[in-house]
Amino acid sequence: MFFTYLRRELRRRRKAALVVASGLALGIALVIVVDSVSSGMGRAQDKVLQSLYGLGTDMTVTKAASPAPSTSDRPRFRFEAQDDGAEAEQSTDRVMVQGLQTLASSTVGKVAGQSGVADAVGGLSLQVVKVSGQFTRGQFQQDGSGGGQGQGQGQGGGPGAQQAPEGRVQGGGADFDVNSYSVYGTDVTEPALGPLTSSSITSGRTFKTSETDAEVAVADAAYAKEKKLKTGSTVTIKSTKFQVVGIATADSGDAAADLYVPLAQAQTLGDAKDKVTTIYVKATDSQKIDGVKSAIQKNISGTTVTTSADLADTVSGSLSTASSLAAGVGRWLSVVVLAAAFLVAGLLTSSAVSRRVREFGTLKALGWRSGRVTRQVVGEAVVNGLVGGVLGIALGLAGAYAVTTVSPTLEAQLGGGTSGGGGIGGGFGGGGGMGGPGRQTAAKTLDIALTAPVSLTTIALAVALAVAGGLVAGGFGGWRASRLRPADALRRVE
Repeated sequence: MFFTYLRRELRRRRKAALVVASGLALGIALVIVVDSVSSGMGRAQDKVLQSLYGLGTDMTVTKAASPAPSTSDRPRFRFEAQDDGAEAEQSTDRVMVQGLQTLASSTVGKVAGQSGVADAVGGLSLQVVKVSGQFTRGQFQQDGSGGGQGQGQGQGGGPGAQQAPEGRVQGGGADFDVNSYSVYGTDVTEPALGPLTSSSITSGRTFKTSETDAEVAVADAAYAKEKKLKTGSTVTIKSTKFQVVGIATADSGDAAADLYVPLAQAQTLGDAKDKVTTIYVKATDSQKIDGVKSAIQKNISGTTVTTSADLADTVSGSLSTASSLAAGVGRWLSVVVLAAAFLVAGLLTSSAVSRRVREFGTLKALGWRSGRVTRQVVGEAVVNGLVGGVLGIALGLAGAYAVTTVSPTLEAQLGGGTSGGGGIGGGFGGGGGMGGPGRQTAAKTLDIALTAPVSLTTIALAVALAVAGGLVAGGFGGWRASRLRPADALRRVE
């Protein structure tokens, strides 16, 4: 009887049922779109952070910033004097530790020994500045009227002194090219942790665990294309020739360094024996990251620990703005619209009950109890809510699909602050560039395509909201129906 009456009433009041369902559908669709876009923002931010951390890295440890370096730490280039008349090309490399902040290699073991740390490896970030070119000697041109010997007293000269010929030097000069690139020393014995793990080897191979001090290198794809490098090519750094054994393409589109070499080789190049700039840490449990961070800072003085959550706060640009809108304005808008939809559905259901006074009063006169009438009204409202849920899920999926299809490009800016020790500048290199700590570092910009993935959790949430909306509307109508008396129906009988 319940379902027979329910089906008949829904068919009889199709327009009213559709209005209630449409209101709920709009609210539910908005929730789905906002939730899916927020999820897409999270994925985009993870992709951005992946350019700063290697896969599997939970935090990095760097040395806290120190006072600005003295003038003796500035790069200086010297060229040997050439034989008279020689104009051979000269070149020299200046290899510097990025940020000039280093930790003793023994610190890696101390970090690895902290409670909650699964693994830790060190890395050394270097900046290489190569200056190459040649000097060209000028030609002395003597004036036509210049000179003779012994005619008159030369200034400061005695009798018979020669006068210097008059003329000028023409041509000559210097033509030098400056090439700057980054080199990262990675621990080849730990291939599963560190910055190189955020790149995929697209040509050749990665390092072997036995190549701890080998003169081999892996080149970033973008740098290899620029310098026309390929597997088997040779690159020279500070008179040391490295063979390129692999080409790596950064998964995030922005590599940590132009060249990767074994850590021992990087320490030799940078005159940083037993030194590292960054320690990559993997926690035993992602829920213990904050605890591990506190333990490292407490037990190992002079260190700055940066987690992915810390880095997330430094991401700016349109990605950050869109994420804030989705998390703040979007979700509050969803709540407001959904609440309004529930309220409107309740009021419409209550109004419909008021128009059915004669019907419900007659049913009560025939023996229906108030509870049965209330269940009938609530049942109709829940069905309306489920219909609204189906429509809302369809609209929400369409909206999410439209966002994914369009894939609007969001811009994420990393850095732009001071270098050295722990900020965004300390991501892979321990901070800083040629200028050293305390200097402004250039911001790194990434373009991320936004997607709007819809999870099963989101669908389950939509179904729950549909049922909740039906119950709210049924609650309004049921309360109104339960207060009707048979006498109300008899008064309306004509």
